[in-house]
Amino acid sequence: MAEILPDTRAYDGCQGVDVYFNTEDAGNMVLVEYWDSRAHHEKYVGWRTETGVMDKIGAMLAGQPSIRYFERTDA
Repeated sequence: MAEILPDTRAYDGCQGVDVYFNTEDAGNMVLVEYWDSRAHHEKYVGWRTETGVMDKIGAMLAGQPSIRYFERTDA
């Protein structure tokens, strides 16, 4: 991840990425990414898929990455 994330953070529309590793399961981690828009992120995922990075990340994990989109609320 250390070699992948600098390019992620520099990608157009990326506001930041936080990485959390599960202390009880090394094959499980969560990335919380902040993007200007969903379209920016989808373009980024397309680029990472084309370059093979998504497969590389998937090989490090217990299962395939799960991408979900959330909106912050002031509730």
